[in-house]
Amino acid sequence: MVVFPNAKINIGLNILSRREDGYHNISSCFYPIPLCDVLEIVPSEKFEFTGSGILVDGTFEKNLCVKALRLLQEDHAIGEVKMHLHKVIPMGAGLGGGSADATFTLKVLNKLFSLGLSTHKLEEYAAQLGSDCPFFVRNEPVMATGTGTEFTPCTIDLAGKYLVLLYPNLHISTQEAYSGVKPALPSHDLQTVLTEKPLKDWPQWVINDFEGSISHKHSIISQLKATLYDHGAFYASMTGSGSAVYGIFEKPLTNSKELPGIVWKGILPGHH
Repeated sequence: MVVFPNAKINIGLNILSRREDGYHNISSCFYPIPLCDVLEIVPSEKFEFTGSGILVDGTFEKNLCVKALRLLQEDHAIGEVKMHLHKVIPMGAGLGGGSADATFTLKVLNKLFSLGLSTHKLEEYAAQLGSDCPFFVRNEPVMATGTGTEFTPCTIDLAGKYLVLLYPNLHISTQEAYSGVKPALPSHDLQTVLTEKPLKDWPQWVINDFEGSISHKHSIISQLKATLYDHGAFYASMTGSGSAVYGIFEKPLTNSKELPGIVWKGILPGHH
């Protein structure tokens, strides 16, 4: 079975408070986009994992796809498989590529071995693999709160808008990102802003709290954002904890070749 794990962007990201368990409470809109990896899984006599595309560091046993397989094997009679992951989504970019790969692995194994796992059960398994993972079970725009694993539907729909995604070839770890932020409650509710304010007003209201400190250390982030606005973006932002930067446009760009580090550009599909 071949599937196409897709990336997501964060539209706004507020870091509200530090929790007693060391994690942070956040508020963010997770929005799926059509930049995809390719994952093939077939039943096999013996386990095999191969990769292509962007090079993934570390041993295959540390790969989230393999961890997803091992997690289900603890509870279910699943045979071995051959996996091949072709990596297109950059890592350390705030796009959730590794999380998508892990969750799509769960979904494929559920079908291949007729496990009959419900959406809710898949989300529970996904949460054990990483905080972004449960989002990719339903793969629809949501407001994410708590540690990023509590979801409510978000009515925002960017269907027909043109997205340009830039990646400055910079890997930012979650630890580095969090070390530069001070949690604080925003002056306004993000979901209210996203659903009630027009897109052209987002720049003054919709903020990624990671962006300030990361741009301070890596000026390329603010340069890319400024370039997107110069090309006519309604809204531009870093996604997640970085380092990819995206711009939302009303219509396709005719001069996008001038933009550095494009990893995806295109018209966004509808989700509702």
